[in-house]
Amino acid sequence: MRIGQVIGRVVMSEQDAAFKAARWLMIHPLDADQFNGACDKAPTKLTKQSTVVVYDNLGAGEDDIVGFVEGAEATAPFDDPTPIDAITVAIFDTIHYQPYPAK
Repeated sequence: MRIGQVIGRVVMSEQDAAFKAARWLMIHPLDADQFNGACDKAPTKLTKQSTVVVYDNLGAGEDDIVGFVEGAEATAPFDDPTPIDAITVAIFDTIHYQPYPAK
């Protein structure tokens, strides 16, 4: 799972019928140094990581901090094969991050 901030929505005039009423979000992944306090303020500065278009069935909104998975794991919630690469799996209220000390 990766953590990112919702920075926008994607609107499609046409899409596969399997995605009827689907929501698509633009999510920008966060770097580890942005985790603490990420849920308390918005917007987060953009990182060098690429923005991802993510299927959302949780109802995340702009500036929300979300967890998302990519690849084969993104299709796990669906009964039938579904052509998606990323899906939201969590909306975070708070994040407390403390890296392990270097050895």
